[in-house]
Amino acid sequence: MNAKRPTILVTDAGRGSAISIIRALGRKGWRVIAADTDAQSLGFRSRYAADTLLYPDPETHTCEVVDALYEGAQKKQVDLIIPVTDALILPLAQARQRFAEVCQLALPDDAGLAVVTNKRATLQLAEKLGVPIPQTILVHTVEEAAAAAQKLSWPAVLKPLASRVHHQAGGTRGFKVSYANSPAELVKKMESYAGHCPVLLQEYYAGVGQGVELLMNKGKPLAVFQHKRLSEVPVQGGASALRESVPLDPELYDYSLRLLGEIQWTGLAMVEFKVGAAGPKLMEINGRVWGSLPLAVHSGVDFPARLVDLYLGVTPPPVISNGAVGHSAYRADYKIGVRSRNFDLESTWILAVLYGKRRHAFLPMPSRREGLVAFLNLFNPRTKYDILSWDDPAPGWGEMGKVLRKQRAKLQNLKSNDEE
Repeated sequence: MNAKRPTILVTDAGRGSAISIIRALGRKGWRVIAADTDAQSLGFRSRYAADTLLYPDPETHTCEVVDALYEGAQKKQVDLIIPVTDALILPLAQARQRFAEVCQLALPDDAGLAVVTNKRATLQLAEKLGVPIPQTILVHTVEEAAAAAQKLSWPAVLKPLASRVHHQAGGTRGFKVSYANSPAELVKKMESYAGHCPVLLQEYYAGVGQGVELLMNKGKPLAVFQHKRLSEVPVQGGASALRESVPLDPELYDYSLRLLGEIQWTGLAMVEFKVGAAGPKLMEINGRVWGSLPLAVHSGVDFPARLVDLYLGVTPPPVISNGAVGHSAYRADYKIGVRSRNFDLESTWILAVLYGKRRHAFLPMPSRREGLVAFLNLFNPRTKYDILSWDDPAPGWGEMGKVLRKQRAKLQNLKSNDEE
């Protein structure tokens, strides 16, 4: 490690979660290198980025991006690389031995990654440990999907077995969740997956999204946080646009510890649940930096600094629990009721709701009144922003300009489509 101060390279520097890491580490006085594929990356504008690094697009140049990060780590004397997205986690995990003598990688071990990047393996683990899950059937073909759907109620959810598939020959392909409300629609949706990626056909479970975020060391918790989703994009289920810190739910915490403890997880992870009429059900485990990380930092949980301490040899004490797993009393030290928004996603949510644009007509949609309230709340000073920050304004102002241009173009397209 650098004798003066550690040097940490953070990938995907244009994302709000990455910028939150850059700021948290920079405020500690550590040397932070912001790395991205885009020369105009918002993270490059941060006052806390001491240096920058450009690398090729990992979606199409997998081998080249590993080479670029390896050479950059050598040249810039990097102590730790924090990969933010799966697009870099997967190729770096395959190249971890190559980096061993150059720097540390903030990566879980291969066995843990194999579970959390395979949704079926995650659900099988949950069943084994008594963690409730939605009714799920694995299918590979259109015919299998049509037969399996007879056992489920409509609407049905089609979840690709892996969000991303990394090909050794080069390139990473992403697959998204979709919905179907009839046999004919199911067949049409399944055709895009068949031959490329197996699919988990799942019952649609209505509820409120809740995430339990943890930093773990060999299956033991070092830091914990929980949030509730207030709005998502797509509107009827997806990435969180606006969320709020909530008290740690002992049942969800118990389930999360069971899952991550069983696979001896080391590093950051978010265990995602939906809490509905039948109680909580596991949706997935995100074994990476999650998009709502800025909310945790705003609420007082310094995941970035503790992650660096963990990988560079200074291990913090475990989270203090006032009882064993299964008991009702837990201690989690963070502010409750803090809200933070992803301005890009929140503006997309507001536009979709105000315009009444439904992606799935058979799923519930917020009212236009809710959209108007959300628009007015954009000016509420008590709600934090993922990127906009008064002590580091350049990334936030850059985001505002990009988002406004993007939403203006969307509005023009919507109006053009209506006129046609």
